[in-house]
Amino acid sequence: MARPRSDISPRIVQAARERFLLDGVDGASLRNIARDAGTSIGMIYYYFPTKTDLFLAVVEESYVGLLRDMEAILPNEKIEDAVKLMYRRIAAMSDVEFAVIRMIVREALISSERLDRIFERFARGHLPLVFQTLIRGMQGGELSTEHGVMPPMLAMVSLGILPQIVRRLAHERIITFAGDGAPTAESLADSLSSILMTGIGRRSA
Repeated sequence: MARPRSDISPRIVQAARERFLLDGVDGASLRNIARDAGTSIGMIYYYFPTKTDLFLAVVEESYVGLLRDMEAILPNEKIEDAVKLMYRRIAAMSDVEFAVIRMIVREALISSERLDRIFERFARGHLPLVFQTLIRGMQGGELSTEHGVMPPMLAMVSLGILPQIVRRLAHERIITFAGDGAPTAESLADSLSSILMTGIGRRSA
């Protein structure tokens, strides 16, 4: 029995994700993707005119769930609670979400076009949520206005995701290095949110 036409696009995206993770976007063969998806190269081009379009569809498949959760977390919590819950959500990434984030980082470093397209998507996604959260915190007195908006925004984004990537990539090595002090994903999220809110420097009296 032939599959319904509406099933083709998701199958292409799933097959592309596996090939992109294995071979990179540039190295992945559309012929192999079409074979894995049980369709033709022509159908890939019908749904996704370029490889970058297909790459963005792979990203969107995972990003939409993370974005939906952040939309629920960030606007309706105290700033400190919002940051902690956001970091815990990032810490709880599924294996697929984590793999796609690794792919995003890799492809953004390789292709300026993909970097531009990813930034454009994020600028319509979680970045405004983070920005609005920071502004709300500054206006409410929960966050310092000393550094403006951009440095805290960069700190919030980078502290939330980059240490979790390192932890998952080098988990066994971290345990060997840190002994019993190696953090779990959730405890790391809580520590990072605390660091963001309070800092690690001790000021002299």
